[in-house]
Amino acid sequence: MANRVATSAARGAKNNRLFRALARLGYAVNGLLHILIGAIAISVATGAGGGQADQSGALGQLAATPGGRILLWVVVVGLAALGLWQLVVGLLARGSDPKSRWAHRAAEWGKGIAYLAVAATALTFANGGSTNAAQSTSGFAGTLIATPGGVIVLILLGLGIAGIGLYFVLKGARRKFTDDITVPPTAGRVVVVLGVVGYVAKGIALVVTGAVFVIAGVTIDPSKATGLDGALKALVALPYGPAILWLVGAGLVAYGLYCFARARLARL
Repeated sequence: MANRVATSAARGAKNNRLFRALARLGYAVNGLLHILIGAIAISVATGAGGGQADQSGALGQLAATPGGRILLWVVVVGLAALGLWQLVVGLLARGSDPKSRWAHRAAEWGKGIAYLAVAATALTFANGGSTNAAQSTSGFAGTLIATPGGVIVLILLGLGIAGIGLYFVLKGARRKFTDDITVPPTAGRVVVVLGVVGYVAKGIALVVTGAVFVIAGVTIDPSKATGLDGALKALVALPYGPAILWLVGAGLVAYGLYCFARARLARL
């Protein structure tokens, strides 16, 4: 009975026009954050500046701009709505195979939690506070390492993030993201190119992020688990590192532009 009530409520929410509009807003503000992260990464690669190449850095840049506080509240509302939307979509997942159905639900709920987490960070900035994602991630890694069995959990977490990154790369390379949108007859090629480049770049960024978690676990050094910011900046130390970081940054900008298109074209 409770399951039927929850399903009915979720279906009603999904059909709500305002809720759908706010979910689309969520895609747009997610695109804005990725453009800012990509721009920060490019500035690091070219030696033109610095900053945190992650959500905290992007939100900090918004907070520092005129009218930024208003934009931050828009980000909070949009990402919170998109996070709740993913939770609803997960609850309504259907399929004849229970395993695939629950796998689909887990994927949707995972995305929903991720969006809600960024929304919570944006709320901190909107209220005049700030956070440092790299320091928070290192602190989290340190807590895990100090816990019995935590090193294994940290390594598995890193492998999981890297696995998600590989999924993004494959989704982009195989153009599977077109299943999520209605490709327009005009400008459709541009949207697809942005999607391919964006998904591959974001996937690479996630693979590197997962790698730094694994390295932190293997070396038992939580300072190495610096999240997306540290992962992207670590690319600079590689042969042709600045060029690689520039390309990844440009790819994240492309992903952000794709998210703008998805806000309009998403199949909700």
